[in-house]
Amino acid sequence: MNLYETGFLLAPNLSDDESEKIIQQMAEVVAQKNGRMTRIDRWGKRKTAYPIGKFGEAAYVFFYYEGTPDIPLELQRRFKQTDAVLRYLTLNKDVRENVRNKRKAEAEARRRARSQAAASGEAPAAEAAPREEK
Repeated sequence: MNLYETGFLLAPNLSDDESEKIIQQMAEVVAQKNGRMTRIDRWGKRKTAYPIGKFGEAAYVFFYYEGTPDIPLELQRRFKQTDAVLRYLTLNKDVRENVRNKRKAEAEARRRARSQAAASGEAPAAEAAPREEK
């Protein structure tokens, strides 16, 4: 199972009921394809960076879900068929931990080891002996 994030923009001229109906239809696609919806974020109407069609604002919606690769394809097909969807984008999220946070934690552990070694007067274990040149 892959992790996905799909964001889409809905036309601002839709009523709240119409917007909610479209969101529910798209969320049902994930369930029909045996995916698991993790979270749905509704940001509401916000100004867009540039006009899309005749609209300067749109309702932002984000889906976070797990599933097989056919789910984003089906969502894409439905987005294309729905005139109220102005833009959409699906990202395949990486399952492994965020590399940046992992490196930060490793660097912090090395700093702590150095400070403890300096306090006790030992050479830190994290630092390797210099290589011998041949």
